[in-house]
Amino acid sequence: MAFIDIQKLNFSYPLAKQSVLNDIDLSIEAGEFVVICGTSGCGKSTLLKHLKREITPNGDTSGSILFEGIPLSELPERVATAGIGFVMQNPENQIVTDKVWHELAFGLENLGFDTMTIRRKVAEMANYFGIQSWFRKSTMELSGGQKQILNLAAIMAMQPNLLILDEPTSQLDPIAAREFISTIHKLNVDFGLTIILVEHRLEEVYPIADRVVIMDSGRIICNGTPRVVAQELQEISNVHPMLLGLPTPIRVHHALNSQSEVPLTIREGRQWLSKNFKENSTENNSKSVAIDKKPVLEVNDTWFRYEKDGNDILRGFSINVYPGEVMSILGGNGAGKTTALGVMSGLHTPYRGKVKVFDKPIRKYSNEELYHKCLAVLPQDPQTILVSKTVKLELETVVQTLKLSNEEAADEIHSIIHLLNLEYLLERHPYDLSGGEQQKVAFAKILLLHPRILLLDEPTKGLDAASKEVLADILKRLKAKDIAIVMVTHDIEFSASHSDRCALFFDGNIISIDETKTFYSGNHYYTTAAHRMSRHLFSNVITCEDVINRCNKQLKETIQS
Repeated sequence: MAFIDIQKLNFSYPLAKQSVLNDIDLSIEAGEFVVICGTSGCGKSTLLKHLKREITPNGDTSGSILFEGIPLSELPERVATAGIGFVMQNPENQIVTDKVWHELAFGLENLGFDTMTIRRKVAEMANYFGIQSWFRKSTMELSGGQKQILNLAAIMAMQPNLLILDEPTSQLDPIAAREFISTIHKLNVDFGLTIILVEHRLEEVYPIADRVVIMDSGRIICNGTPRVVAQELQEISNVHPMLLGLPTPIRVHHALNSQSEVPLTIREGRQWLSKNFKENSTENNSKSVAIDKKPVLEVNDTWFRYEKDGNDILRGFSINVYPGEVMSILGGNGAGKTTALGVMSGLHTPYRGKVKVFDKPIRKYSNEELYHKCLAVLPQDPQTILVSKTVKLELETVVQTLKLSNEEAADEIHSIIHLLNLEYLLERHPYDLSGGEQQKVAFAKILLLHPRILLLDEPTKGLDAASKEVLADILKRLKAKDIAIVMVTHDIEFSASHSDRCALFFDGNIISIDETKTFYSGNHYYTTAAHRMSRHLFSNVITCEDVINRCNKQLKETIQS
């Protein structure tokens, strides 16, 4: 008997024309580590929510889900609550108390454990997850990585048999994400915990999974071990959008049409490269960025704190942004990147330093001048700007502020719908969308304002690889119109492929800024998977495409000789 048995599961949201889940059949054995992936809107998150009955979405459902042979709807309340743990995408949405130790105890208190048992279990979890040093902190003081670890520890204190995670690393910096995934893997190995994980960032989780399930349009199209699925997906279609989301070693292997066993990890990828290619570190592909334009956004020696007697979040933060460039700002959770974006956009006022937009102090702009056809901000949480009952209404509300004729407004909306492929979402409630779909709708609202400076906070959060390529194409078109783009991001791979310059934010300020290839080639840890995989052979290689091009060049030279 399977630990979880899903049979002929179908689901559609109210008023939706298409089903989100179509005849899902999936069996999961006890102790398995299963990774579910697929393009945005394919039904991954909806499927997960059906496994936790307290958050099952409203709509038309058919089929059955059995948990240890018992229909999910018939599970005793205690088993459904404590036996099935769920970690959400946004750590902020799951924390309910003010102190770390309160959060650890919250679930146990609701389950009715006595005080001595609660104390023992809380101490056990704090030790296991390394929480001792921030045990008595306010939950508001924690970084994104710490909040997500706290959510996980609070769930594990209830000793679940099944742990479900919906893109838990989407808001974590690369180092915190690796640590979080490592912790998840440890739980699976040490305790035989059954884990179901939905994720877009597959570099770390794909190789450690027992099984990978790929979904497309509400159906399962691949289900097997990581190596088998990597091969099957390519056989289904050489241009399937999910191929772009596979780990770097697999993508390079497939692109070079290798017939050897597919490498899954960076270590296997390095070994495979060493076996098939020779060292060539003399080629220099880096280029300096010549900037001969006036900056459109200038931030000079700004200092900022949220409370009068609080600690400084920004300490002498300075940056110049130029027209027609994409600037990426990277750094750890809690470093101050989002706060810096707030100062750049005028949402926060520094107590020292100056901010200029088009050579005019930002404080001298009225809100209408600044935020209409001048500067726009995409926030980290797209739900903060999604306020209407349908996606269509969201777009119409923005256009109404532009004072256009009915014909012009219709053209604007039609254009943005087509650009971001939103046709199938128009009648849906924004809160019924996946994280990636919400991100696209929020981005559409921002683009309708026709900004000349675009500030993006984690724009690729929740997006699949194919949607990221659409975003990259949009950024390229905006650059061609001399629009300046600043992107705060944890997505190193996207930044490496589509930025002109990159800056590392640390301790309230930018400590390093350089042309993208030079920036990532100079980093040992904070760099791309492609660079980590190939730097023993090639220099100035930071993207999958770079590795593939250098390998193809060697193959061509070998044939010619």
